[in-house]
Amino acid sequence: MSYTLRRIICTPRAPVFKGIYSQAVVVDKTMFVSGQLGMDPKSGQLVPGGVKGEARQALLNMGEILKAAGCDYGNVVKTTVLLADINDFNDVNEVYRQFFQNNFPARAAYQVAALPKGGRVEIEAVAVLGPITEVSPAL
Repeated sequence: MSYTLRRIICTPRAPVFKGIYSQAVVVDKTMFVSGQLGMDPKSGQLVPGGVKGEARQALLNMGEILKAAGCDYGNVVKTTVLLADINDFNDVNEVYRQFFQNNFPARAAYQVAALPKGGRVEIEAVAVLGPITEVSPAL
């Protein structure tokens, strides 16, 4: 009988809540990163700068979680962006492009009724652990 390995990822360098979820969970070589708000890990408050500031901080928080598992943004294969206002999509894209510059992850973006703490953006991700070899896309 073979077993599936599951490991919980937690770092104090990203916001840690006493909720009923983990910052990330690794199952075999796949990591599922919980949605990250634009919160300062030290103060627990949303950062200033509107949706751009929050998107940047959310992605920085994600980066710390990825790092805790031995990964970086290049390991991300899928993201989901939740927006309080879909009209902020282009502003979030400006920030997103600074973190994902090529071989972009698959992505979905949705407007939602509300986000925790009054946030304007939340970003979750799926990443794969280990080195990745890129291949040319099939046309």
